[in-house]
Amino acid sequence: MEANYHTHTVRCKHARGEDEAYVEAALRAGFDLLGFSDHAPWPFARDYVSGIRMDLQQLGGYVQSIRRLRDQYAGQINILLGLECEYFPRYHDHVRWLRDQGLDYLILGQHSADSEEDTPYTNQVSRTSEGVLRYAETTVKGIQTGLYDCLAHPDMMMSRRNPDEFDAACMEAADMICQAAKEMHLPIEYNLLGLDCQLRGQDRGYPCAPFWQYIRKWDNEVILGLDAHQPSMLTDLPLWKQGRANVESMGYRLLDHLPLCI
Repeated sequence: MEANYHTHTVRCKHARGEDEAYVEAALRAGFDLLGFSDHAPWPFARDYVSGIRMDLQQLGGYVQSIRRLRDQYAGQINILLGLECEYFPRYHDHVRWLRDQGLDYLILGQHSADSEEDTPYTNQVSRTSEGVLRYAETTVKGIQTGLYDCLAHPDMMMSRRNPDEFDAACMEAADMICQAAKEMHLPIEYNLLGLDCQLRGQDRGYPCAPFWQYIRKWDNEVILGLDAHQPSMLTDLPLWKQGRANVESMGYRLLDHLPLCI
């Protein structure tokens, strides 16, 4: 295991473990790079408070903590500061503002087609062809901004579908997303949290084998992402090996590191 860019913290309200515990786990596993990418905060209207991400006032503490760890562990492991961030067109300027907060990278992780405050989570609307295509349209808009460095779980629209439900609408959505990623030279992520759930009999729907087989024609660059919500995920070598084997067996170009300009 060399690098993981998809790492969460307790600030998102659904992860466990102190920030430093993730670093220590990454060191034990032999990583040379650990990127923190907790769920980005948003300036939601109407006093809406999210239950799945840090609050905006926590951002400063998050940045300070990761920078402190970067300095503390310099020479042992390279620590990067990032966020997993949706693209909500109404908050385009906020994404630009986030990039200006000293981040090393942004992961595009689209969990709803528009702002969470009034739009259902993707897995609730992806049962319909309209919902799948709306997810794809917003994801493409995010890719085309050029503000992101990687696309997490590009097959998120399969999260409430069985593999045999990868239908014409899903194919169209997959083409839209992967063509845009190819044109923008944006790597896509093979999500190991989803794979871990599958191996444990708790299928999230992604990574979806028919999706990955179908999009092979686009020849996208692929990177593994643990999507770690607890430190122990960083030491799960069998999971990492299984993900690498799955991707390489389909003939993808697997990146060890994101091509970041930092």
